[in-house]
Amino acid sequence: MNEPNPILITPEEVVNLLKREMTFKEVYQKILFNKVIWQVTQERGIIVTEEEIEAEANRQRREKHLEKAADTLAWLQEEVVTTDDWELGIRDRLLSEKLANVLFAAEVEDFFYKNKLDFEQVIYYQIIVDSEKLAQEIYYQIEDSEISFYEAAHLYNIDISRRRKCGYEGQVYRFNLLKDIAKVVFTSQPQQLIGPVKTEQGYHLLMVEEFIPAELTPQKYQEILHHLFHKWLLVESQRTSN
Repeated sequence: MNEPNPILITPEEVVNLLKREMTFKEVYQKILFNKVIWQVTQERGIIVTEEEIEAEANRQRREKHLEKAADTLAWLQEEVVTTDDWELGIRDRLLSEKLANVLFAAEVEDFFYKNKLDFEQVIYYQIIVDSEKLAQEIYYQIEDSEISFYEAAHLYNIDISRRRKCGYEGQVYRFNLLKDIAKVVFTSQPQQLIGPVKTEQGYHLLMVEEFIPAELTPQKYQEILHHLFHKWLLVESQRTSN
């Protein structure tokens, strides 16, 4: 029995698929970013050593529990990349991290304190309905202890996923809230029933579980660093591509 001929995929077919899937722009943007990073790191003499690449490769192996060389090769084959591709990808990421630190590490703390209010967080619950009358009725039922906030959220929320979570919205930054919602939430007290507040989404009833003060944690430091670096990359890639 003859073995079937392998299916070959050309670079042109990959590009055409990206265009049809409407993801070509995203990939194109990443390529531009990489070109900017390589150009600027060369100008500034920023390099990545073989030891650094090996250390990061070993970290990834540990993370993926690839104990043997054969395991690593099997993983790379499954991802349809070569060892050289993998190492080049590691080099790109390490160069990006180094350049971000060179350009913006000194600005992170200043950015944080200038925007400290935006980094306050809240853990809260929410009910959204499409009728002001219903919102008022639910408010009074909760106030009179006829129903708990969580039961009402489970029964009345217009969003099914929010209903299933009994209104739980999780831990959210102030800047991710609608302005009208942020205003009332951050002037309330935990467990206080808030609302109804009208927005384009409907009529909101809210209850805060906990306020979390703004703190420049290592994770937040990296988020801000990435934000500043990404903004810079957007500007530089547009300038160099024009």
